[in-house]
Amino acid sequence: MKRILSTGLLLLLIIRVNCQINIADSTTQVIGFWDINEKQTYLVSNEKLKIQEDDTISREFTKYEVDITIKDTIENGYLINWFYRDYEVETDNELIKKLSSIIEDMNVQIKTDDLGIFVEVVNWEEIRDYIIKGTSMIKDELKSIPNMDKLVTQWENMYNSKQGIESGAINEILQFHYFHGLKYKLWEDYSYDNKLPNIFVGEPFDAKVTFWLDEINDEDNNAIYRMHQSVDSVQLTNETFKYLVKMAETMQTPPPKRDEFSYLHSETRTASRIHGTGWPIYSVQTKETSTENVIQIDECIIELK
Repeated sequence: MKRILSTGLLLLLIIRVNCQINIADSTTQVIGFWDINEKQTYLVSNEKLKIQEDDTISREFTKYEVDITIKDTIENGYLINWFYRDYEVETDNELIKKLSSIIEDMNVQIKTDDLGIFVEVVNWEEIRDYIIKGTSMIKDELKSIPNMDKLVTQWENMYNSKQGIESGAINEILQFHYFHGLKYKLWEDYSYDNKLPNIFVGEPFDAKVTFWLDEINDEDNNAIYRMHQSVDSVQLTNETFKYLVKMAETMQTPPPKRDEFSYLHSETRTASRIHGTGWPIYSVQTKETSTENVIQIDECIIELK
C-alpha cells in the first residue's frame, strides 16, 4: 500500500530525526526537540453528543485550525504560542455559536519544561480580557432575552482566573502535551492517583489514571501512547449538582432535586501517535459522562496538517 505523508509530517522527517525509541529494550520517551520559530499547523475538531436511550438528542460540532509556534527557549523550557483561527461551528444552539466565535484569532501563550511538559498559561490575563470583551458583545446582542446576561456572566466567571482558564479553556493543549516527559516500556501499564482541576472552581476531583505505550514504529520514528482515566463519581455528582442549582438561581428556574439527581460517571480515553521530535501526529481524546439513561460523549481530535 502506498503511504501518503502529510505536509507537516514530511517536514518533521526532513528537519531532523531525534530518535527517542530504543528498540533493544522496547522503551521510548516523549521529549520536545524544538527550535525557536519552528511552527506546525493542526486541525482540531470537537464533537459533543448527548444520547438518551440510543437516540441522539443533541449534537455540537466545532472545527478550527491552530498554528503552534515555538516562540523562545527559556530557562528549563519553551515558550509556545497557540493561534486559533478559521472556526466552523455546527449546532442549533445560538448561544454556543456566539460563545465559540469569541475564540477566533486568539493567542494562547504557554510555558513547558525542557521535556515539553505543560507548566502554565503565561498570558492568562490577556485571555481573560479577550473573553470578557467577547461576552460583553454577546450580552448586548441577547439583552432582550430574560436573564441571558446573567447566564453569560456565569460562564464568563469560569474563565476569570488563571486556575479557571487552565482547568477549562485549554483542554486541547493539555491533551497535546499529556504524554510528554515520561519514559515508557512497551505494553507495560503505569497507574497513579491524580487530582483533576474542577471546572466549577471547587476542590479538585480525585481520579484514577492508567497509561501505557501501545505501539512502536521504529521505521517512521513514532509511537502510539494510550491513557484511561476515571473520576470519583461522588465528587463529580456533588459539584455538578451545586453548579446546576446555582445556574437555576441565575436563570430563576426551579432547581433540580437532589434525590432525583442520578450519580454521574466520567471516563476519559486518550490515544496519541507522537513523532520522535515531540510533535504529535494525531491524537484523539474521548470523554464519556453518563447517568442512568443519558450518555454525553465529548471527542477532541488533533491532527497534524
